Amino acid sequence: MSLINVLNKSICFIRQKALTNGGLIVRYSSKGGPVAAAAAATGAAAKKKKIGKLGPMMEKKEIPVETDVNKLVNYLCGGNINKTGQDIKLKPDSEYPDWLWTLNVDRIIPLEEMDPNTKQYWRRLRKMALRRNNKLSKLRKF
Repeated sequence: MSLINVLNKSICFIRQKALTNGGLIVRYSSKGGPVAAAAAATGAAAKKKKIGKLGPMMEKKEIPVETDVNKLVNYLCGGNINKTGQDIKLKPDSEYPDWLWTLNVDRIIPLEEMDPNTKQYWRRLRKMALRRNNKLSKLRKF
């Protein structure tokens, strides 16, 4: 799977998430219920912000979604960490190292499928044992 395909899948996922809210910015009240920003803009926003148990309500920011197909195919949109500058231009697959295409991005490999002669196996085994001991210590009465 090429880098471009992975990026296109992630962009489609972000675009789909943005459209599920109907294009509205959704904020959550202190009681846990969603409040549409369109209703807040009509007059409810003019009122003073109420402070709930967890503090003032935070409005979610709307993230602009890139729709230019040429830019999506040739650039890594959102890859620039600086405030100013351009997005990173994608290179052909042959210019990236071979190990990049062998990374496991699909699922976590179960412990039974791992080789016991590797460091990753023993690290995973130790991590699982620590989690098990922590859960057991929470069940123990004082």
